Amino acid sequence: MAELEEQLADEREALLSIYEGDTNFKQIDANTFQYKYGEDDHYKSFLVEIQWTDTYPNEIPKINMDTFYNRNLILDVKTKIKGVIEEEAEQWLGCGMTYTLFECLKDRQDELTSGQPEHAPTPSIDLDTFGVNAIKISDSGDTNKKKETKKEQLTKAQKRRQWERTDHKGDKPRGWDWVDLVKHLSQTGNKDNGNDVSTANISNPSINAEGVLLQPLNI
Repeated sequence: MAELEEQLADEREALLSIYEGDTNFKQIDANTFQYKYGEDDHYKSFLVEIQWTDTYPNEIPKINMDTFYNRNLILDVKTKIKGVIEEEAEQWLGCGMTYTLFECLKDRQDELTSGQPEHAPTPSIDLDTFGVNAIKISDSGDTNKKKETKKEQLTKAQKRRQWERTDHKGDKPRGWDWVDLVKHLSQTGNKDNGNDVSTANISNPSINAEGVLLQPLNI
């Protein structure tokens, strides 16, 4: 076990020495390393992450192609790159291989990313959903009609009171809009003029069953 730890320490030191000053190389922790290929954020650029396992280098390291940097990389390209690294790693079991795995991709970068688009795909637009065909012109006249024809909702008690005011056939009885003229004049101050209501100049007066003088409102 101590021998394995010493071997890993030597390989770690060698990697830091070889890639010193190389901005494409990055050590994440004691057992995890990354290398970036291509220009930053280019659609054919990608990043490979290699993580040593507890039994590395007697088994191949973990190859991670699902980092955020590879968010634009299509699945086929990721799978192809990972397959090449794993195939190369099988040949170096028992030996420090991280440098070799990183370097084996440099000469094959164009080949491995040949299926990767160079630009972001342009999303297709459904014209029926988002285009001219989707525009609906509302008729303001129809809207006004709907507002005009909307009837006020009455409660049962309000409907019953309206019904009782009619002759139960839907027609209002004669004199429904008449008022108690005597009461009306007393409220409007005509008591002070000394005139007898019964002798007032009123055309077509009417007296109800209680003897109250009634007069249409539109006199």
